[in-house]
Amino acid sequence: MAKSKNHTNRNKSRKDHKNGIKKPKVPRFPDRLGCCPKFRRNLRKSRKNQVSLREQRKRCERRRKVREIKLQAIKQEQEAIMAKP
Repeated sequence: MAKSKNHTNRNKSRKDHKNGIKKPKVPRFPDRLGCCPKFRRNLRKSRKNQVSLREQRKRCERRRKVREIKLQAIKQEQEAIMAKP
């Protein structure tokens, strides 16, 4: 006897929707395993030496304070020179 039924789609969509159809999860950072090793080494070293935004702001604030102190010192010296007769 020959086969009569090869395929059916009955009940498939019900089973699929039972737990919900979900989108595949996309990783936040792509896998770098197949990447060029030279590039991977460079990437690792660059990330190690990167400064966070918070640290950048702290450094900027420190530089600004130092500049203000130096400007005040220069102004005081100029006033002292001008005050001498």
